[in-house]
Amino acid sequence: MLKSLNNDNKPLTLGILGGGQLAKMLASAAYRLGINIAVIENHHHSPAGDMTKNDFIHGWNNDEDLEKFVEECDIITLENEFISPDILEKIEKTKNVYPSSKTMRLVQDKFIQKNTFQNAGLPVPVFTSLETIEDALKFGNSHGYPYVIKSRKMGYDGYGNATIESPEAITPAWNKFKADPLRSDMMAEKFVYFTKELAVMVARSTNGDTAVYPCVETIQLNHICNSVVAPAEIDIKLQELAKEISVKAVEAIDGIGVFGIELFLTKDNEILINEIAPRPHNSGHYTIECCYCSQYENAIRAICGLPLGSTEMIKPGGAMVNLLGVRDGSGVPKDITKVLAHYDVWLHLYNKKGSRKGRKMGHITAMADTPLEALDKATKAANDIIW
Repeated sequence: MLKSLNNDNKPLTLGILGGGQLAKMLASAAYRLGINIAVIENHHHSPAGDMTKNDFIHGWNNDEDLEKFVEECDIITLENEFISPDILEKIEKTKNVYPSSKTMRLVQDKFIQKNTFQNAGLPVPVFTSLETIEDALKFGNSHGYPYVIKSRKMGYDGYGNATIESPEAITPAWNKFKADPLRSDMMAEKFVYFTKELAVMVARSTNGDTAVYPCVETIQLNHICNSVVAPAEIDIKLQELAKEISVKAVEAIDGIGVFGIELFLTKDNEILINEIAPRPHNSGHYTIECCYCSQYENAIRAICGLPLGSTEMIKPGGAMVNLLGVRDGSGVPKDITKVLAHYDVWLHLYNKKGSRKGRKMGHITAMADTPLEALDKATKAANDIIW
């Protein structure tokens, strides 16, 4: 049992800002280590909130709820990057938060994030901030079409991105972003002609130790991660380069916890950083079954200053397939019987109360002698679930 930091012989309580599926899987790993959980979210019955009596439902923008949540916790982490660093700074007056407010100020705004990596000598696509439509036109004239306009904040799963095919496409995209106060600050990025999208999970401890997971390939569908193949089927030297870049990216933001680094492999075998997620990441779900220590357990070990666990894969091949919503309505599948009959396959359902098309409702992982064999197993199992 990990004891409370108050030396009162009670189990340590880990606070999680956010109550979605990532918090749910963090909670599962924490309970295995004898750690209690507190969750704060802005609604009832979140996937993680349902797992604990320490469920604060009025959100981190509610001062009273936040104060009660912080008082309950010994150490605090987060499951999304959209919480204001000002709130993290407020918490840090009494409790440690990882990743810290300093780290989040370098990550949350993607323009600042890219600047930070560029200043650290890390490879990133050509980019600039956009203040006016004229800036967007100048970028296209200088770097060609297509290129990408991104919201600097609050972008995920394709939200906040627009591919600009021609000068005529700028104004509609610009007006769309400006109409959304959460995504009205913009940046431009040169279009990357990639052969594969890659990802690496990195755990970094309070004592500076790091643990690096295999470089994986992520396969997108409609801007949402559909599946993950582990390890990526690329040259071992490129795998190692991706891991090296990823560790340096986490160090550049002084990150503590676990981080998902998304990368592009270009047609010239160049590796570029796309972006970093300061939390457990969809591309690391496979680690729950396929590695000796999951990304979730290593996230907890890292923020508690415990020895980091092995990131080695148990079998040579692993894969994950997301279960994406196919309809609006209940989040409960109609039948999972056939899925559970598959061998070397694991079903994870997130207990989301409502489904919508494209929403992440769960995932399936599989192990095999090769990555593609594992992907085939996971895909077949995913096709057997009835929604």
